[in-house]
Formats: sequence, C-alpha cells, structure tokens
Amino acid sequence: MAARKRSGKAKTTSKPKSVRSARKATRSGTKSVRGPVAGTSLNHAPEVTQPAAGSALTVPYMQAVARMAYVWGWPLVNQLNRREAIRPVPAPGRLNGVVPTAPVGRLGMLNDYIAPNQTFIACPNQDVVYGASFFELDKGPVVIQVPDFGKRFWVYALYDGRTDQFGELGKPYKTRPGFYLLAAPGWKGTVPKGIAGVIRSPTDYANAIPRIFMDDTDEDRKAIQPVLEKISIYPLMEYDGKVKIIEWSKAPSFPGPKSEGGAETKWVVPEKFFDGLVKVLDCVPPLPGEEAMYSQFRALLDAAAKDPAIKTVLVETAVAAEQEVIAPFIFWKNNGKPAGNGWNRSVNNARFGVDYFNRVGTSKSNMYDNRPTETQYFYTDGETSGAALDGGRTYAITFPPRQEPPVNGFWSMTLYNEHHFFAPNPLNRYSLGTKNKSLERNADGSLTLYAGSKSPGPGKESNWLPAPPGRFSLYIRAYWGKKPILDGTWQPPTIARIN
Repeated sequence: MAARKRSGKAKTTSKPKSVRSARKATRSGTKSVRGPVAGTSLNHAPEVTQPAAGSALTVPYMQAVARMAYVWGWPLVNQLNRREAIRPVPAPGRLNGVVPTAPVGRLGMLNDYIAPNQTFIACPNQDVVYGASFFELDKGPVVIQVPDFGKRFWVYALYDGRTDQFGELGKPYKTRPGFYLLAAPGWKGTVPKGIAGVIRSPTDYANAIPRIFMDDTDEDRKAIQPVLEKISIYPLMEYDGKVKIIEWSKAPSFPGPKSEGGAETKWVVPEKFFDGLVKVLDCVPPLPGEEAMYSQFRALLDAAAKDPAIKTVLVETAVAAEQEVIAPFIFWKNNGKPAGNGWNRSVNNARFGVDYFNRVGTSKSNMYDNRPTETQYFYTDGETSGAALDGGRTYAITFPPRQEPPVNGFWSMTLYNEHHFFAPNPLNRYSLGTKNKSLERNADGSLTLYAGSKSPGPGKESNWLPAPPGRFSLYIRAYWGKKPILDGTWQPPTIARIN
C-alpha cells in the first residue's frame, strides 16, 4: 500500500481489515464480537525459527549444505589462513626472502618488483612495488603512513575478512600525504591530533596491500627508494606525529610456507576447512540476507562437533567440492565474463558482496584484485581462434592504432605459466606495458607484442614475452581505467599464431 510521511511516521491510506469488518458490522446493526481495540495489528512478526538441534539430518541434505558452505567460505578461510601464516614473523621483512611480510598490525614492504620465484600469491605483477599487512583491529587501531608520491601512481588497497575492498587511499582518490587511522567497526577511542582521516573496516580482521608504480629503469628504481622508505603501518600506541623511516632494502628474510609442484601455496586444505569455517562465522558478521546461511552452517557444524560420522561427511564433501567446483577456476574461461577476442574480464572485483561465484573464482585464480575503478583485469588461456596457448608456438598480440588500454594510471600485459606464476627466462622479463620505454610500434601506430618460448626474431625482442614450453596464459591490467575500460566498450587485442 502507498504510504505518506507525517511527523516522522508513516500513515497508511487504507484501514486494516479488522477495522473495516468491525465498522461494517456496526452499520448493519449486528453486534460485533468483543476483542482487541480496533486498529490493533494482529500480525506481529514472529521470531524466526532456527534449525532444531538433534534433527535427524540425512546425508544428502548434509552434503548439500556442506557444499554451499565450502563454496561460500573458501575465500574467507583462505584469507584467514594467510593471516595465520605470517603470525610467527618477528619483525617486518620478507617471507622466504621474496614476499613482503610483518607481524599482525604492521607492514612489510619490498623495494623492487616482486621476485619471480615466489608462490605465496598467484598472479603477481612486476609493474608495482608491493607491500603487505594483516590486522586484528579488535585489539586496537593502526596508523597508516602516506608519503608524498608526487605524480607517481599509487594505491593502498584495504580488504576486509571477505576480501572486499573498503576505504579510499590512493591517487585515484586524490588522497593527501599524512597519517590515517584504520579502526574496527565498533571502535570508540579518541582520534589523536594530526590524523588526517579515520577509516573503519567492516570486519575486525583485515589486510592492506600497497601498490606503488615503478618504471622498469635503473633511474626510477633509485628515485622511488626515498618514497618507499616513508611507507609504514603500525599500532596506534606508537603514533607520535612524526614520519617513520624504514630502509626496506635491508629487510630481513624469514622462512614461510612452501608450495608443491609450482602451484600457489595451498591456503585451503579441504580436510581442515570446516575447522576454519567455525572461526570465520564467529568473526565475520553476515551480510544482509546471509543470516539464514549462517544458521544452516552453524547447525551443521554443531552436529559435526557431536557426531564423528557427520564430520566425516563434511570432510568428504569438502574434498569433492575442491576438485569439482574450486579447481576449475584456475582456467580463465571460468572467471568473470567474456570481453571479446577470446578474453574474459573481471567482474565485481574486490566489491563482491553476495556475488559468490566471482569471489571464489578470484580467490582461486588471482587473490586480492583491486576494485574496478582502480583496476580492470583481462585474461585468457587461448588465442582468438580458441586454441590453447602453447609455448611451443609464437603468437602476435596486436593492439590496433590508439587502442592500447585507455588508462589514467598505467597498463601492462603479463605472461604466466599454467599455475599463474612467472615463467623463469633468460631475459628476466615477465610483463610489458607502460613501464617499458623501449617498445617498438608498427608503422601504422599499432603495437604488436609477442609471446612464445622462442625469439620472434631480430628487431622484435624488445616486444617479446618469453613463455615456458607448455601451457601459459596472458593477463592485462588496466590501472585507473578510463570510460571505455569501465563500461566494457574497449576490447582486448587479437592473439594470432605466427608459426
């Protein structure tokens, strides 16, 4: 029914049925039955019934709920386990000598591109200098130190317990240098003098990944160091209003988790998944509409805690779901949506909400995307004809004149092996794009990049991305994209086999 507002209250335009019936009875001369005061609603919203403890759950029902729990919870358990992996780290430094790391509540920062041999996180890039930090904000806020980056592109991506981004710190947001406070959703402390702004995380645990663009030149590697040394995150109790300087080139190395077979470190172990899910449900509040899912998941976990047979069903379901649902997301055709010429593009990246499909797909294939307004991603495992990319062949990837990715920031194309990591090569080259100053364009202004395990020939090697002998994939990043990137009208380049 339509409603009008008066004095802050809604007034309905028609009377409740009970009132109309009472008045009709009075007008007809009949005696109305004595009851509630006319106009009193009898439709009080009942308390929602919750799953009954001790119900005889059937195996097919348990499998159905457990499978959904696995798909929904996989990214969140993944996020939780990464934080736990860095917990033993005693100081800011590098895991296995290559990945930025720090104790919970602090930041670790690199001073150059990430090394090609890391397997901590899939789909790294060599366009930016990375940092990494994890937080338990229920234990207290942290201070984020932002230096003056000048004209250089930068962004500090902040992620909640679901891997959704929150806050706006970066060049696209015209963020000013200064100190910023990151706090838990319910924090009610005093903001110290000198803090430029307060950012609240939707969840108590969160993480940050600064990305600072750097040209692939010795000159820029030198120029960026004084800026990197002023990037820091630390507990609020250490804030004194003074810029802290850390010489990141001297960061120590710590042992970290290893991977098997060249794939990403196994952050979600199916046999242990439901143990992690218990923790996730306790520390990540449901989004609107997710309350019913939480109730179903909790009921199942409570039953499994009391009955080993039910726990066995959950573990078996998790193992099957890992292979049948999660594993296929390593193929780019199963991620995002088609973008033209055989490529797919990211969708709802880092602002997934209840888009469970793209959240779990991204978590498997490329954890920690930036939100769409910061970065759009285009990826493919095949040439434009549909055939799989194979390093035994050579491919020409051609951007027509004035059709390189239209961006305010920068763009790049990266080549990955079958596990979405860099393929070691003699040129030590893993991506090409804005950062490269020696790219050769064709006579008509178009740009052709080459991919394959063999050189494309004299005069073309500056545009060559060396590939491993077997399967590989291509990946385009468009940082701070212009309208054609955001609205989908820009199309990725064609990929044609030339031998």
